[in-house]
Amino acid sequence: MQLVSNLRRLPVGERVCTLKAMPLNLAQKIELRKLAGDVNSNLLIDRESPCYSILYVNIVRTWRLLLSGLAFLGSLRLWQTQLKLLGGRFGTPVLSYFLFLRTLLLFNILLLLVNGMFLVFPQALDPPAYNSSLHTYSGLHLLTGEGYVSHSVMFYGYYGNTLPGQSCGPAEPEPKVSSAHDIAYQSVCDGVGGPQMAPVAYNIPLSYFFTIVTGLFITCIILVCSISRSFGRSFRVFPSRGKLAETVFCCWDFKVTKKLSVQRQSENISIQLKEQLSEQMCCERGHSFVQRLRLQRVRLLAWAVCLASVFLSGCATYFLAEHMHPDQRLMANVEVDVLRESHLLVLPAVVSSINLLLPGLFHLISRVERYDSPLVATYVSIFRNLLLKVSVLGTLCYHWLWRIASEPESYSLQCWENFVGQELYRLILMDFFCTIINTFTGEFLWRLFSNGVLKRGRRPVFDISWHAVELIYGQTLTWLGVFFAPLLPVVQLIKLLLLFYIKKHSLILNCEGPRKPWRASHMTTVFMALLCFPSFLGAATCVTYTIWTPSSACGPFRNTTTPLEAQKLLWQMVDTSTNPKLFWFSHLVESPLFLFLAAGVFL
Repeated sequence: MQLVSNLRRLPVGERVCTLKAMPLNLAQKIELRKLAGDVNSNLLIDRESPCYSILYVNIVRTWRLLLSGLAFLGSLRLWQTQLKLLGGRFGTPVLSYFLFLRTLLLFNILLLLVNGMFLVFPQALDPPAYNSSLHTYSGLHLLTGEGYVSHSVMFYGYYGNTLPGQSCGPAEPEPKVSSAHDIAYQSVCDGVGGPQMAPVAYNIPLSYFFTIVTGLFITCIILVCSISRSFGRSFRVFPSRGKLAETVFCCWDFKVTKKLSVQRQSENISIQLKEQLSEQMCCERGHSFVQRLRLQRVRLLAWAVCLASVFLSGCATYFLAEHMHPDQRLMANVEVDVLRESHLLVLPAVVSSINLLLPGLFHLISRVERYDSPLVATYVSIFRNLLLKVSVLGTLCYHWLWRIASEPESYSLQCWENFVGQELYRLILMDFFCTIINTFTGEFLWRLFSNGVLKRGRRPVFDISWHAVELIYGQTLTWLGVFFAPLLPVVQLIKLLLLFYIKKHSLILNCEGPRKPWRASHMTTVFMALLCFPSFLGAATCVTYTIWTPSSACGPFRNTTTPLEAQKLLWQMVDTSTNPKLFWFSHLVESPLFLFLAAGVFL
C-alpha cells in the first residue's frame, strides 16, 4: 500500500516512468496503475494533474486512435489477407506478381472512372439512331465485337460529332453493303456545317479528345510516381549488410497472438531466411575458365535460337495480318456471316498461341544454360518474353496504323478505328482464354501426371517471368485500344479480377514455391519499369500518332482531316466573346510556348 500511495503523489508522467522502471511483469504493472489511479476517472489522467498534462494525454490518445484507424484502413486494402498468405507460403517472387496484378487493376479502375463519367455516360444519355434490323444477334458477337457489340458505347464508331450550336437529323445509310462495324452512325452531323438549331449542352468530340488524353496523362503521372517510390524502397544508397541478423533477431512481431497469424508469420520469416541464404550461396559459387567458356558458347547458341524464333514469329504475324483479312463484301450473304466472324478469330488465336508456346521453348532453353542465380535466370526469361511481345505487337501496330489507316478502302473498311478496336478486343479475350488453357494444362494436368504417372510427388513451379509479361502485354493492349474502344478497361478489369482468383487457387492447389529460394526485392520495381517502358510509352506513342492520322467517316471526328485539326474547328465554333474563360483557355492551349513549358515541367 505504501507503493500505491507513493505512486498517487506523483504526476502522471513520472508515475508512468516509475512503473516502467520497476522489475515487475506487465500484469502487475497494470494492477498497480489501476490502484494508483482514481477508479471514477480515467486511468491515465490524475485529477490533481495540471491542465496542460491532461491536454497532452488527450492529444496522445487521439493521435494513437488516429494511427490505429489508419492501420485498420490499411488492412482493408484489396486482397490484403490473401496476399499475406501467398507471400508467406510461396515467397516474395510470387507475391510481387500478385502485387503487380493489383496495381494494374487500380490503373484500369482509374481509366474506367474517367472515361465513364466524361465520355460514356454523356453519350449513353443521347444515343444515336440505329436500325437494329440490319443485324441479327449471335453468341459470336461477344467474342468478335461484331453486330450489336460494335454498335454500342464500347467502340469508337458509336460516338457522334454533335457540335455546340449545331444539331442535325439522322442521315440515310449508304446503299453500299458493308460489314457490321462499317455501318457508322449517321445520326449526327457529317461536317462542321449544317442547319443551326438550339445549342447542345455537351460537346462529344471535344470530350472524347480531352478525356482520352487526360486519362493517359494521369496514368503517366501515377506510373512515374509509383516507379520512383518503388525504386526508393528497392535500391538504397546505404544498404544494410546485416540483413540476415536483422531477420533472425528483429523480424518477429510480438503483437501477433492468433494461431493462424503466428503460423503465417513463421512461414514468412522462414521463406525470407531461405531466400537470403540462397542469395549468399549463389554469390560464393565459382567456375573454372573452361567451364565459363563452355557456358558462354551454350548461352550464345541459346540466344541465337531465341532471337530467330522471335523474328519468325513477327514475320508470321505480319503474313497473317496481311493475307487473312476477311473480305468485307461477304457480309452481303447472311449464310457466311458465322464463317466470317469465325475467320476474325484466326489472327488473335494464332497470336495468343505464339505467346503461349514460345515461352515454353524459352524455358527449356534456359534449363540448358544453367544459370547459377535464379534471379538472373528470371531476368533473362523476362527479357526474352518481352522481346516476343514487342515484336508481335509492333508488327500489328504497323499493320493497323500504317497499312489499314492509310488505305482503308483496299480492305473494304469504312470505319478503320472500329476495326482496330475490335482487333484489340479480340486479342484481350484470346489472351485470357490462352492463360486459362495454360493454367489447366501446364499446372493442373501436369500435377496429376507428375503425381499419378511419374510418381515424383513434385508440383510445377509458378513461372513468374511468363505471368508477369502476360500482365504487361494485356495492359499494353488496353492502353492501345482506349482511343478506339473507350470501355476496353472494363474488359481488362473483369479479366484481372478473374485472373487473380483463378491463379490464387491454382497456385495453392497445383504449384509449389521455387526449388531454389531467391529474394525478389527488386522485382516489383522491374515490373513497374517495364510497364512504363516499353508498354505505356509505346501505347501513348501509337495513340499520339492516331491523333495525327486522317479520320474515317465514322466516330466523333468524321469527315475531318485529323482529330487534332478537329479540335481547332471546335474551338473556332465556341463563342469566346461570351465566355472569357474559354477565350484565354483556347489561346493558351494553342500556344507553343505553353506546351513547351508544360512539357518541360512534366519531364
